[in-house]
Amino acid sequence: MSLILLLDLDDTCLGNSMGTFLPAYLQALGEHLAEIIPPEDMLPALMSSTQEMLDNQRPDLTLEQVFNEAFYSKVGIGPENFTDLFESFYSEVFPGLQSLTEYRPEAVSMVDEAFRRGYTVAIATNPLFPLTAILQRLEWAGLSPKQYTFSLIPSFETSYFAKPNPSFFTETLSLLGWPEGPVVMVGDNVDHDIAPAQKFGIGTFWITNGAQVIEDEFDESSGYGNIEDLIPWIDATPEEILQPDFDRVEAKLAVLRATAAVLGAFSRNLETISWQEHPQPGEWSFTEIICHLRDVDSEVNIPRVKEVLTKHNPFLPGIDSDKWAEERLYYCQNGPQALNDFTCSRMQLLEILEGIKDEDWQRPARHAIFGPTSLKELVGIIVGHDRLHVRQAKQSLEDISPKILGETSTQDFGS
Repeated sequence: MSLILLLDLDDTCLGNSMGTFLPAYLQALGEHLAEIIPPEDMLPALMSSTQEMLDNQRPDLTLEQVFNEAFYSKVGIGPENFTDLFESFYSEVFPGLQSLTEYRPEAVSMVDEAFRRGYTVAIATNPLFPLTAILQRLEWAGLSPKQYTFSLIPSFETSYFAKPNPSFFTETLSLLGWPEGPVVMVGDNVDHDIAPAQKFGIGTFWITNGAQVIEDEFDESSGYGNIEDLIPWIDATPEEILQPDFDRVEAKLAVLRATAAVLGAFSRNLETISWQEHPQPGEWSFTEIICHLRDVDSEVNIPRVKEVLTKHNPFLPGIDSDKWAEERLYYCQNGPQALNDFTCSRMQLLEILEGIKDEDWQRPARHAIFGPTSLKELVGIIVGHDRLHVRQAKQSLEDISPKILGETSTQDFGS
């Protein structure tokens, strides 16, 4: 089967108890930065800024941007004073923390088997650290990106959402181009890995690390055990059970939130000419895709949602928005500005939907094409439309330059 495997890192593929590692990390970092800021001032600012990353819901700010805005305003010292110290900390001090971790050969064997089977394997660690810290921990785990071609390695420089936000999982699948097939999230933390993934609607496997299991909390798409139990559990679980289910309201909102963020990630390393380039004759460029999503949100999705919320069972006429690409000359519009406008419209749509009551999701409407429907079903149509065009955008950019998208999730690790 073509399966997408999302792997947590700490205490999943790498023995690394955060109860031991985190205090040692904070102490070492505080000591390293003590020459410009006392640890008693730095540590509270660091912890509260990290919490702001965990709480981030904005699809226009990476976690690094969220952290920097919070941290440097709290300490009252500019980032230019920290750059060299942070770099030297992660190159000279952080490697010494490896002694607090434990190599798990059984995890390496599992990853080897996953690649042998042709699974899509992505690292799904919480992206609260800079990339260098995550790459080093992968090396400690025996899973060097120089050897393993992971489809995604998140970090705070490139990620927009953190666990347990369900948008972390939609961001991950969006960056992978919304591949079809079963999905399994593997992790040790029930609150950060398992519960939010289940809430999002994907299969999970809990690495228990000896914790007590309450079997009533697991359905047929959720397994548990040691890391070496994962592959046998996948083999014993019918493929259709592990297919993602985005029917929950939380899942739909998470997809809508991730779309703008991921399109921003796709464009991060995009040269000006690549915004307008067509992968094949007759196929839309990246700019045309963005313009289409922008206009559909502002002229179709938002007005329809407002109409359903303010009128009883309104009639929603069909709209042929595909022809707008030619009529409105999308190909010569400003791509970055269109992306900014789409992000603003998407945030407006999310604000509307997150402010409604539970019963409003069942408000009826009559769609010219789909017939009797509800607000929840209409939002499901938007979700499907998003997934379609994110997949299209990723494929378009890969056809133009395969290296572009590789740089949104990993780096050229060299040798």
